Amino acid sequence: MNVGFRSLREQEPGLAWNAVFQAGWPGWRQWFLERGGAQAPSLVDAARAVRRFMPEMEGLWSRLVAAVPSDEDVARFLSFWTPPRYLVHCSQAVLVDDYGPILVRNYDLAPELNEGTLLRSRWRSRDVMGMVDGLSGLADGMNDAGLVVSLTFGGRAVAGRGFGAPMIVRYLLEVCSDTHQAVEALRSVPCHMAYNVTVLDRQGRWETVYLSPDRPAIVSGKAFTTNHQLGVEWPRHGRLSRTVQRAESLEQLLADPTLDGNGLAAAFLTPPLLATSYAQGFGTVYTACYRPAAGAVTLLWPGQAARHWTFQDYGQIEFQVSYPD
Repeated sequence: MNVGFRSLREQEPGLAWNAVFQAGWPGWRQWFLERGGAQAPSLVDAARAVRRFMPEMEGLWSRLVAAVPSDEDVARFLSFWTPPRYLVHCSQAVLVDDYGPILVRNYDLAPELNEGTLLRSRWRSRDVMGMVDGLSGLADGMNDAGLVVSLTFGGRAVAGRGFGAPMIVRYLLEVCSDTHQAVEALRSVPCHMAYNVTVLDRQGRWETVYLSPDRPAIVSGKAFTTNHQLGVEWPRHGRLSRTVQRAESLEQLLADPTLDGNGLAAAFLTPPLLATSYAQGFGTVYTACYRPAAGAVTLLWPGQAARHWTFQDYGQIEFQVSYPD
C-alpha cells in the first residue's frame, strides 16, 4: 500500500489551505454527517464556544471558512466544537540530550485515512508547522517560539462537549510560547474526548496533560504517554492497543541515562512502539521527531528515506510512503 505525503507552505489562508481542504473535505464530510454531524451543535453554539474558550482563534476560523467553498456544515466542522467521536492510538516521549530537547511520536491510524500533509503557515502571528489532522487542526507540530505539541488518545470511552484535540493542538501552537503557557491553556479549554497532550519547549521544559470532558485536566508529570491516563479504563481498547506494553517500554527506555534522541527514535521504529495492525486500521503512519532548539522536524518510516524540514530550510515536496498490506 502506497500513500502520498506532501509538505506545503503559506502565509495567509490561500492556495495551500485550499489544497488541504479540497483533498480532505469529501472524506471528512462523509464522516461528519454519517457519525451524527447533523445533530452536532449549531453554528451559533460553535461560534459561542470559540469566542468563549479560544477568542484568539475567532478571526482565523472566520478566515479559514471564507477562503474555501463553504456552507454551514463546513463552518461547524472547522470549529471542531463537539465533533463526532474518533480514535487514534499513538505513542510519544520527550528527553533532553547533548543536542537539546526532542519529542518523538508515532501517529497510529489507517494510513489511507491520514491527510499526509506537513503544513507550514503563518495564519496569525506565529510560524507553525505540523501534521494536518481534521483539516484546520494538527496531530503534532511546532511553532517558531520553540513550542512542540503532540496528542495521543486517552483510552476512555467518555465523550462530551468540547473541542476536538487536533484543534486544541492548533490553538496551543498559534497562541503559546512555552510549556507553562500551554499547560495553563490546557487547563481552560474543554476537550470533547479523553486525549493526552504532551508539550515541550526550547528550554527543555515538558509536561503531559490528561484531558477528559468529565473531569479537570490532570498534569501528569510524565515524559511519555500512550493510550491510557490514570490506568486502563477501557479494557478492550487497552488490550487491542497494547497501551500498557508500550508505556512500559517507554518507561524502561527513558530510565537509561545513556539514551539519546537517535536511540529514542530508533525504538519508535520497532515493536512494541511501532504498530503494525494495518489491516485492523491501526498501524504507525509516521514517526515524527521534533527538535525545538533547532526548529527542525524529521519524519521517519522503517526502511525508507527520512524527510527533514526546518524553519530556515522548508522545502515543498511530494513523495510516496509504502506500508505492509
